[in-house]
Amino acid sequence: MAHPDVPHWVDGAPLSGSGGFAPVHDPATGTVVARVSLATAADVDSVVASASRAASGWARTSLAQRTQVLFRMRELLVARRSHLAELVTREHGKVLADAEAEVARALDAVEFACGLSAHLEGAHTVGVSTGVDVHSLRQPVGVTAVVSPFNFPVMVPMWFIPLAVACGNSVVLKPSERCPSAPTELARLWSQAGLPDGVLDVVHGAAPAVDALLEHPDVDAVSFVGSTPVARHVYAAAARSGKRVQALGGAKNHMVVLADADLDVAAAAAVSAACGAAGERCMAVSVLVALDEVADDLVERVAHRMAALRVGDGRGGADMGPLISAEHRDRVAGVVTSAARDGARVILDGRGVTVPGAPGGYWFGPTLLDHVTEDMEAYRREIFGPVLCVVRVGSFAQALELVNRSPYGNGAAVFTRDGGAARRFEAEVQAGMVGVNVPIPVPVASYSFGGWKGSLFGDVHAHGPAGVQFFTRAKVVTSRWPDEAASEAPVLSFPRSA
Repeated sequence: MAHPDVPHWVDGAPLSGSGGFAPVHDPATGTVVARVSLATAADVDSVVASASRAASGWARTSLAQRTQVLFRMRELLVARRSHLAELVTREHGKVLADAEAEVARALDAVEFACGLSAHLEGAHTVGVSTGVDVHSLRQPVGVTAVVSPFNFPVMVPMWFIPLAVACGNSVVLKPSERCPSAPTELARLWSQAGLPDGVLDVVHGAAPAVDALLEHPDVDAVSFVGSTPVARHVYAAAARSGKRVQALGGAKNHMVVLADADLDVAAAAAVSAACGAAGERCMAVSVLVALDEVADDLVERVAHRMAALRVGDGRGGADMGPLISAEHRDRVAGVVTSAARDGARVILDGRGVTVPGAPGGYWFGPTLLDHVTEDMEAYRREIFGPVLCVVRVGSFAQALELVNRSPYGNGAAVFTRDGGAARRFEAEVQAGMVGVNVPIPVPVASYSFGGWKGSLFGDVHAHGPAGVQFFTRAKVVTSRWPDEAASEAPVLSFPRSA
């Protein structure tokens, strides 16, 4: 049976490339639903050349004209949001409601970029010295590369593309080859919105395509989202090539539940944050830190809610869909097996879960591990599956110390009614995004996204004001227009105000 091909997108049109094809699977059935083009180094070179040709003309385009494209893109996203969500569910597996929420978050990013003029304003000071004025401005970086992961094939590219193009840059997007259809559809929509050919190109492929972008001399900046080992490699390689780089890595997000918290609310939040998108979120809660005095009660409430979740096809009313691949499912199962062997208590076991009528799906059920300790692989490793590890502690101070010992620092949350405890957690926790009675504290588009420690390489976060900073270079202009009284004699001392 022939499958549709997902091509590269170059100069405003589809392009097959020369690297052959790879299969794209539906994780709910295990069947091949498409073929994605794979790029060679020569293909990447052609794509970057397209972006380079487009960059200078787009940078000279007025901000008003660039903003008009963004407004049209917003309308197209609204009109096509259901179709995009269907593509996400088909290739990633997350339930349709979750996919639609992802598209909504992408829409938020476009709407923020529509108002970018306020964030590109410079300062102007007249008369800083006699006859001397100073003003500042921000200008585009040039050609930017965006390497995005499989788990958010719409939202993560749109964290970067709207801001990059609004600031006057061209973009080469390298999405995950596992979920290529929605990002390619985004490129079509940008073209329909009036984005000039070459300002946004899409190139598909695996590690060789990423390395070709990192090493290409005409790529000026790289934005990456993925696992910590790969983020570390991307950061080092891009920086070594003299590029500006932001590399967002993995996470081990903790949710601390204090004794005064509403345990029903906390339990529901923990289950939602651990099992949404089958746990395949960098902001998923994977560690539930419970004070000893409420741990038994909390675990019981969490288990009750987890056991009620329906696993199945995201298009058929299930609460939770499959994992992305059979290989990943087996890795997650291996971590659970390791935890049980090392002494964790398996309260709910997702290994071996099946779905009637879909034997080929990459199924893994909600899993709850109690009495997990810091030395276990289940605690140390980013599992990226619907596995919630419960760690018991004796005090709030111990909980805070536990969170801060983690090598990751993406997100952390605390559930409490105590304003003082919440304020201390907010001030002292070593994480870039903090939730107070909010389990997944992903900031809205007008704020910036990013973690600390091993969750971020580079010092600039994604979207929001930090995104504007990343996709522009600052320039300060000092000017003086001579008048009749100006001296023509050379002055060799360092300039100073007068």
